[in-house]
Amino acid sequence: MKQLCPILIGILFPIFAQAQDSTNVVPKKIYMTQSLGSEAAPTIDGQLNDPAWELVEWGDDFIEQRPDENTPPAQQSAFKILYDQKSLYVGIRCFDTEPEKIVKRLSRRDGFEGDWIGIFIDSYHDKRTSFGFIVTAAGVKGDVLGSNNGNNEDDSWNPIWYVKTHADEEGWTAEMRIPLSQIKFGRAENQVWGLQIMRRYFRNEERSVWQRLPRDVAGWTSEFGELHGLKNIEPQRQLEIQPYTVAKTETYEPEEGNPFQDGSESDITVGLDAKIGITNDLTLDLTVNPDFGQVDADPSAIALDGFQIFFQERRPFFVENKNIFDFNVSQSEAGNTFGSDNIFYSRRIGRSPQGYPDTNDGEFVDQPDNTPIIGAAKFSGKTKNGWAIGVLESVTAQRTATIVSDNDGPRKEMVEPLTNYFVGRLQKDFNDRNSYIGGIFTATNRENLPEELNFLHKSAFTGGMDFKHQWNNRDWYFGGNFTFSHVTGGEEAIQNTQESITHLFQRVDADYLDVDPNRTSLTGTAGNLQIGKLGKGNFRFESGGTWRSPELELNDIGFQRQSDDIRHYTWIGYRTLKPDNTFRQLGINYNHWTAWDFGGNHNYMQFNTNSWQNWKGNWFTNLGLNYAVVDYSNFALRGGPRLRQSQWVSFWNNIETDNRKKVQFAFFHNGRKALDNSFKSYYMEGGINYQPINALRISAFPSLNINHDKLQFIDNFDDINGSPRYLNGEIDQRTLSMSVRLNYTINPNLTIQYWGQPFISRGRYSNFKHVTNPTEKVFEDRFMSYGPDQISLTDGVYSVDEDINGVEDFSFDDPDFSFVQFRSNLVIRWEYIPGSEIFLVWSQDVSRNGDPTNGLLPSLGDNIFGQKPQNIFLLKATYRFVL
Repeated sequence: MKQLCPILIGILFPIFAQAQDSTNVVPKKIYMTQSLGSEAAPTIDGQLNDPAWELVEWGDDFIEQRPDENTPPAQQSAFKILYDQKSLYVGIRCFDTEPEKIVKRLSRRDGFEGDWIGIFIDSYHDKRTSFGFIVTAAGVKGDVLGSNNGNNEDDSWNPIWYVKTHADEEGWTAEMRIPLSQIKFGRAENQVWGLQIMRRYFRNEERSVWQRLPRDVAGWTSEFGELHGLKNIEPQRQLEIQPYTVAKTETYEPEEGNPFQDGSESDITVGLDAKIGITNDLTLDLTVNPDFGQVDADPSAIALDGFQIFFQERRPFFVENKNIFDFNVSQSEAGNTFGSDNIFYSRRIGRSPQGYPDTNDGEFVDQPDNTPIIGAAKFSGKTKNGWAIGVLESVTAQRTATIVSDNDGPRKEMVEPLTNYFVGRLQKDFNDRNSYIGGIFTATNRENLPEELNFLHKSAFTGGMDFKHQWNNRDWYFGGNFTFSHVTGGEEAIQNTQESITHLFQRVDADYLDVDPNRTSLTGTAGNLQIGKLGKGNFRFESGGTWRSPELELNDIGFQRQSDDIRHYTWIGYRTLKPDNTFRQLGINYNHWTAWDFGGNHNYMQFNTNSWQNWKGNWFTNLGLNYAVVDYSNFALRGGPRLRQSQWVSFWNNIETDNRKKVQFAFFHNGRKALDNSFKSYYMEGGINYQPINALRISAFPSLNINHDKLQFIDNFDDINGSPRYLNGEIDQRTLSMSVRLNYTINPNLTIQYWGQPFISRGRYSNFKHVTNPTEKVFEDRFMSYGPDQISLTDGVYSVDEDINGVEDFSFDDPDFSFVQFRSNLVIRWEYIPGSEIFLVWSQDVSRNGDPTNGLLPSLGDNIFGQKPQNIFLLKATYRFVL
């Protein structure tokens, strides 16, 4: 978050534009490698004593990158690179005058704990894409696929490569063999690749690099040095096949009389993943009946605003290379532009069935938990001449629920149709890799929708075009995108879409929108334009605008929270480039946002200032302040009129102690309060990370969220005494949770991980009212409250008699709630040979509704301890054939 007001922009922008540059263009260093020829390849043992290493010179003269850029590092490093027709060989020497103090913390792959060294290769030489191979002093591998000039990193990329480390009196060494099949490059007699070596010197929390990397450059990959001397190497086509088998047992509390809930289930499944190099640039990934059983459970959450909750994708098939398929609708440096909205949201594929059968009393249902993916294929990569290509095709199975009763035989009802998902993505670099233009197209098609599923779209198509142009050594940029959507279906499906919380065409005061019950399609648009400066000097900025038309609908295969929004944003930031006696680095930001709907209503204006600090002792802190001058919601009354929300202020603050210490503390809190006291909220989370030995890391982070809102939506009633009622109440909500993690690394290839989270959210309602004048300036003038003689509670149902004539006007269920949940995952992972793994997983889930009248802690204990949880035990084995 980062912004300012237009007047200040006009005053300050000339100053920012003239702010002094801290550096000129840095000359590119060149390392000259050599072929092994007839020399035997080095043995990968970490020793660097093979005769082959004498064929090439050392690359040295590393320079500090942070905290004090362009100064000599505390400890020097050096490297050598060799190659043959199949592999790249890298030997690295990390000098250390106190080798007994080298930090060798163990972790799972990609943990990046303690001292480490990494080689980063831009084999496309496109100055945007890099392959990173990192190893810690303890021998733990890490690998990162970088894109968008280092702004996106994918650490789920797990290539097959080999490395060993060794410690001696001069420090420590690393020896690597990287198969060329794991690196993408084009055909050329003489190859030139981008090259960078970075070292983390843990004791000083220092980074040093071979090719100087100023702190004010706008990117990462574009600043690499160059690797020369690669001659006549042939691109290696990748061919890997990975079958798997999973044995699963599930136990739970049986339900008396329900034949589908007898207390246990077991099954064995098999599947296959494959990776085929169509060319050295482009890879085809295939999966048949994929299993995602080892993936962590989602954290518990409750949303009272009615919008869907965004969860990160963690399934390996979809995570790897996901950066190619990303198409953010309106991501910005300023934030607050619904940045999670994306044309492609892979969690739609394999989702829980969207239908549920209609049942009668005495009937029992066997409802599937998820929709199996029959098969999926992903064709992706980037060519030497700058084409980034991504094609994904997936088919999910038709699912049916089985219904039985004592009187009738079983019957089946479809709850999810056979569905085909397609995503195509294309981008092209040009202008010496300083510019690109791209496009995306998606299609979702559902077959043979029965009447009970006619609320689903038959088909959904989305598309978009994006572009970016950078100049002045990539310091400045101008970019944007355009998006369209088109959904088709029966009249019920399209009416449901029009009336969903994403759209709310039925809003009573939105004269520019109408619900058309006869429509069978909707077509919408969205877009984003922005200009900014991210490099050279202390100042940075971005300004832009984004829109979503009322009919935009992305949620069949994408993620979208709301439509009908036109928004302007600006961010201006300042950051230091050199440490001083107090800070390693300091940043100050200022932001503003303002928004309208397509009816011309000015709905939002907010200002923010914030600062973050990296202190000399390596503590991190930040502080942010917000002030919302204008705030109206088209969505708060769920189809009712536009609602004025009071002006408010908020803050956030975070403190983290030095992450190098064996004991690290962190505390975060934020709060928001209306100026007229109509609502207030406070959230705090604190905890500890403890690493008693190099192999063990324990963390515990409890959190408490307090929400008090005098105007919380409950329900709408269409015709009460001749007019609608927009029922609201005053809510007092408390949410308590704690995440506990334990990571024990027996060796770099064998780890034990545990995650557990108890969670309770309790809400109590009072002071019921209905909204009468939703845009009045004074809060109390927006509604009419019900007195004790107008409303009464009997057997969990409120009865409302507005005119106190003894006749009930309407009723509603008691909205008080208490939701209690405990989720945990215990995962033992063994990579017994590179690329082949065995997982042993134990997952637990206890989810119950508690008593809202009870306290938080007693309710949490009563509904977790002593209850029989759902237990899932998995044993998964994979074997990766490299052909």
